[in-house]
Amino acid sequence: MATKPQNYVLHILGCLLFISIPILSSPDLDSNRELFDLAPFRSNFLAYLLLLGFFYCNYLYLIPRFYFTHKYLLFFIGIALCFVAVSFLPNLLMPDMRDVIPMPNIHSIPSTDDIPGGMTPDGIRPNGATRFFFLPSMQGGSLLQFLLVFSLSFFLRVNQRLAHIQSEKLKTEVSYLRAQINPHFLFNTLNSLYALALEKSDAAPEAILKLSSMMRYVVTESGRDRVALDNEINYIKNYINLQQLRMDGNIPFTFTVTGNTAGKNISPLLLIPFIENAFKYGLNPEENSNIAIHINITDVQLELKVKNNNVNISLPPDEESGHGITNTRQRLEFLYPEKHKLHIFDVEEYYEVQLILTLV
Repeated sequence: MATKPQNYVLHILGCLLFISIPILSSPDLDSNRELFDLAPFRSNFLAYLLLLGFFYCNYLYLIPRFYFTHKYLLFFIGIALCFVAVSFLPNLLMPDMRDVIPMPNIHSIPSTDDIPGGMTPDGIRPNGATRFFFLPSMQGGSLLQFLLVFSLSFFLRVNQRLAHIQSEKLKTEVSYLRAQINPHFLFNTLNSLYALALEKSDAAPEAILKLSSMMRYVVTESGRDRVALDNEINYIKNYINLQQLRMDGNIPFTFTVTGNTAGKNISPLLLIPFIENAFKYGLNPEENSNIAIHINITDVQLELKVKNNNVNISLPPDEESGHGITNTRQRLEFLYPEKHKLHIFDVEEYYEVQLILTLV
């Protein structure tokens, strides 16, 4: 059964509504008689309670235990036993006394020739057979109710299982994509630090602190579904600062963040691939390089714009895959369905990314 509190409430309301059916549909409801003093009503009410019990027996036990484990014979045997119980127990436990036939006075039996259908008013057939209360009348309505309850419990349980499988699949795919992205960032950042060490730059100690902060963020925060937007922006700032240490001061570069980040959350490491892509493909000291990054936050949305000139670069084969952008597209589809707009313009002169994200 579903474990969310709202689903418990729905189950309780559904149960109350179901067992109210025999009360509201009773022909004796408007009479002055107590319904539970009437044997027909008690029998009918018990039948509904048994149907409700069958619903949860099928939902919680028979389907998970036998149907999902492919033990179909045991499953159908269990359903058949439940049907017998629902059909017979109401008449056995709460007999309708109108069906109990007293032994007639033999001298008062009229001629069966005058009785339509060959039955006396006392219920005696010509062959002397008597209709006993413990032989239920298998009406089509009772069978239909049983089939409806079976179908409803089966549909809800199978639908819940499919939803659970889909949820687990989504979590697995997102974890897989995240596992691909995180090492990529670390490797690139380590390369930046290595370049500073070769140059014996005075900025190396500060770069190590920034790298330490970034690694701590990746290790402690990236496994969460949502992180504070402030922390994500700080991670981006540290990454950009490390990249700027390698940049020629003559390369035009702008980075701005506008709006209030307080109290807002975002999926971790969702924006950085677009920013990293600009540094990866947009820097060449011998050409007209230009990188512009703008992040604007409103009450419910985040807008990211990243633009860089297309320049000639030479990359090792293992860095030319472009998996970062592809994986980020998939993560956006998984984590922000119908809540994001991503436009990428790749023309001869420049490469531009425009992302509008609804913050949830």
